[in-house]
Amino acid sequence: MRERNPIAGRFFGLRHRGNSGVLRVGAPQEERGRGASKVSSGEKWEESVLELVQCVPNFSEGRDATVIDAIVAAAASVPRVRVIDYSADPDHNRLVVTLVGPPEAVGAATFAAAMVAIARIDLTRHMGQHPRMGAVDVIPFTPLEQTEMATCVRIARRLGQRIGGELGVPVYFYEEAATRPERRSLVWVRGGGFEALRNLPLADERAPDAGPPRVHPTAGAVAIGARPPLIAFNVNLDTTSVEVARAIARRVRERDGGLVGVRALGFDLTSRGHVQVSLNITEPWRVPLYRVFEVVRLEAQRFGVAVTGSELVGALRLEDLLEVARYYLGLHGLQASQVLDLAIANAGSAMEDGEPASG
Repeated sequence: MRERNPIAGRFFGLRHRGNSGVLRVGAPQEERGRGASKVSSGEKWEESVLELVQCVPNFSEGRDATVIDAIVAAAASVPRVRVIDYSADPDHNRLVVTLVGPPEAVGAATFAAAMVAIARIDLTRHMGQHPRMGAVDVIPFTPLEQTEMATCVRIARRLGQRIGGELGVPVYFYEEAATRPERRSLVWVRGGGFEALRNLPLADERAPDAGPPRVHPTAGAVAIGARPPLIAFNVNLDTTSVEVARAIARRVRERDGGLVGVRALGFDLTSRGHVQVSLNITEPWRVPLYRVFEVVRLEAQRFGVAVTGSELVGALRLEDLLEVARYYLGLHGLQASQVLDLAIANAGSAMEDGEPASG
């Protein structure tokens, strides 16, 4: 019998922060202020759905509201898919959308959003802090609940064939969907980004897994993969020195001897007047969120720099939040069963199924 994925669990949509850096969980739509992200109501899927996946496509547009809205609307138009969060950043010039639903439906929603992005984003005019190689830069699929990773690999490869064949964009499969060992690494796949790739012949080790053997003139190329859930997390620093942010990133990330499963880069956020350490925590069940935050803060003290706030991009597991509360509040015995919202949801589900609610 297959062991349950240790990082599977329910995801909670977390809405975009304003400049205050305050994280708001589950705020109703009418309470969102200017600059907050929008969450579609979507169509409520049945609890009987056996497979559920998350997809977090990243698009190279964080400034043009009309393009952002069109991409999100395209994803939200597919039945049984929920856009549980989206967040656009003008300095990164990047849009991150979080979709949840049955595998085939999420694949269709991602294709619809990609079609809009490829038609409306011109990378020859794109400038931003975040590395990128495509208008649709990266599309990772993640299994939720009891869904197998193989399902995400299948959907990723099917979507790649469709984007390559119908939209004329070269596709590289990465992580669990990779067709070659070196292509497991997104850093290797992305290489020097759009500007470098468009001057290279896409042959031999650079031959795409799907699509034409040439970079799309305005939309570049796309990486599509399957992976476990990760936490995308940014820490803002009270300095304008991007070298400080980069030095901290080097001390924190795994590849330079830092924390296991942590990737980090330092960015200059000109519009906000400070710098940022941008992190991916790829194994949060081994290296929890609070520990990464504390190491960044500790390393910042080395430079006499204060942490001014943090940002969560997309979604994370309830267990990740519970572990933060256990650490900072000393609630060592805190359990998910003590979260009132979950108790209410579980009671409602039990009553809908005709079962008496306990407690």
